[in-house]
Amino acid sequence: METNVIKGKYGSSTILVDERIEEVTKYLPSKPLYIITDKNVERHHSKRFPNAPVYAIHPGEASKQLGYIENIYRWLLEKNADRNSFILGIGGGVVCDIAGFVASTYMRGVEFGFVSTSLLSQVDASVGGKNGVDLDGYKNIIGTFNQPQFVLCDTYLLQTLPKEELINGFAEMVKHALISDIKLFEQLEIDYNDLLHLNHPVISRHVAESIKVKATIVNADEREGGIRKLLNLGHTWGHAVETLTGIAHGKAVSVGIDFACRLSLYKGLINNREYLRVINLLQLFGLPTCLKVNPAKVFDYLVKDKKRNNNNIDFILLQGIGKPKIEALAIEEIQNFIQK
Repeated sequence: METNVIKGKYGSSTILVDERIEEVTKYLPSKPLYIITDKNVERHHSKRFPNAPVYAIHPGEASKQLGYIENIYRWLLEKNADRNSFILGIGGGVVCDIAGFVASTYMRGVEFGFVSTSLLSQVDASVGGKNGVDLDGYKNIIGTFNQPQFVLCDTYLLQTLPKEELINGFAEMVKHALISDIKLFEQLEIDYNDLLHLNHPVISRHVAESIKVKATIVNADEREGGIRKLLNLGHTWGHAVETLTGIAHGKAVSVGIDFACRLSLYKGLINNREYLRVINLLQLFGLPTCLKVNPAKVFDYLVKDKKRNNNNIDFILLQGIGKPKIEALAIEEIQNFIQK
């Protein structure tokens, strides 16, 4: 088992890789417990849950709408949850987003933790303290920064995931390598087949390395005032693609990484060989790098991004593999690029 700690302004979060779901009771405080999960996770793993009331959402991004979240608040009230309660999210990225948001806002905030069951959640969504819900199709437009007490990443739970869900997580693993270390990128190139087959200990090692990248960045910049923006590589364009098309998050991020790399190539920051190397690795993991979608329509969603600052958007570009760059791009410059 490997442990990382994120020290937030209002508390610390301990991330444990390969602690099994059955051991979660060791980390729970002596408080009334309420579990938020989704119906798929409940079907596969409910017998392994701690004994507590369970609210199971419908799987998928549609459950992150603010109107749907009201039902969970009502359920907590009906179950007599108070400010001394503890909320445990057991699931993937959507469950962790919702559980963290609900816990951060219910009665002005209660403590919470996660058992992360998907690869995307283990390497990204459950780690870092961002909790958010969607509004009118715009992703995570309402949210909080608040750290879970703990995150258990049981990589053996990944065996029950459909292949499409695994692919989503690999996009974030590639992103973490691109913004941190060419050696980690090279190791992904070597280990991709073992990762696709969830071979241990390879999958555990890469999950731990990916978490370490994110934890290091979040420890330096919890609230995204500086280098935490690096974690947005592929997300600025990718979120717009996701909103427009409904494609899965990881696939949208992959398309976004391709866009950022093409923009980096256009600006002379990387060479063609580096660009092709990134695209090849994404494709080895079964991720898309382009879609039949009108760039002008994607751009319309892009300009509504919460990361926009007046007429600029902070874009994460690459100056080489493992060498990210935060650059404030004028809206006009992005528009000119997609029209070229």
